[in-house]
Amino acid sequence: MARKQAKRRKQKKAPAFQMPTIRIGRIIAPVVAVGIIVATYHLTMAMLDRTISSIEISGPFQRVTALQIEEAISDEIDAGFVGADLDDIRSRIVAMPWIDQARVARRWPSRLSIAVTEQVPAAIWGASGLLNTRGELFVKEARHVPAELPRLSGPDDSSSTVAKRYLAVRDQLIPVGLDVRRVHLDARGSWEMTLANGIEVRFGRRNVPERTDLFLDVVANIITGRAADIDYVDMRYGNGFTIGWKGGSQTPAADSQKDGQKMLASRGTE
Repeated sequence: MARKQAKRRKQKKAPAFQMPTIRIGRIIAPVVAVGIIVATYHLTMAMLDRTISSIEISGPFQRVTALQIEEAISDEIDAGFVGADLDDIRSRIVAMPWIDQARVARRWPSRLSIAVTEQVPAAIWGASGLLNTRGELFVKEARHVPAELPRLSGPDDSSSTVAKRYLAVRDQLIPVGLDVRRVHLDARGSWEMTLANGIEVRFGRRNVPERTDLFLDVVANIITGRAADIDYVDMRYGNGFTIGWKGGSQTPAADSQKDGQKMLASRGTE
């Protein structure tokens, strides 16, 4: 009897699986709320996105005109007050020749404000390229090259390197009354420099930073006192330099010693 009862218990069917019930209202309500928010946003943007009524462009305008800037961004202006992409507008302006920086902002209700800063040429690169005050080549072929600018030259990919050395040397020479007129780096990596007073300085291609320091610390002071008599300075020695005088003579000298005396330099150059 007990066995029959046990079999009956085993034969009882398991309860059927039932899907959990979810009220449709709990799903629909958030979806409707999100839809209302999105629709409100798009409706608001549509109401605000009016035609740009005016553009205010400010800047020094030495090389670029306001009309040229407006023409460069005309496509974005047509997108409307809200639809206009300010980052794209700024990128288009900065991509123009002679433009260094640009700031773009919306001015309610329908005005666009643009402020530009033009490039300031600091040196000529090669035949007609122009470098800015950061040593960046911003014009490869300028129509009008300012004759008063110093000339830098070298391999095509070396403009930044040459400009940095020029700026570093110039900043240290100006306080002692000297300036740099020309800097050249040849294909072998050899450096030459011409000062504003016409004196040529040869650094070569080895130990250039150390030779530059020696030139700035010692030779610059010698040049300041006797610039009219000096033709060139050759820094391409292992422990010193040679001064070429306009009369044709040479004076080799080594690094100044602790007692301030000068010794004859090694005669071997690069």
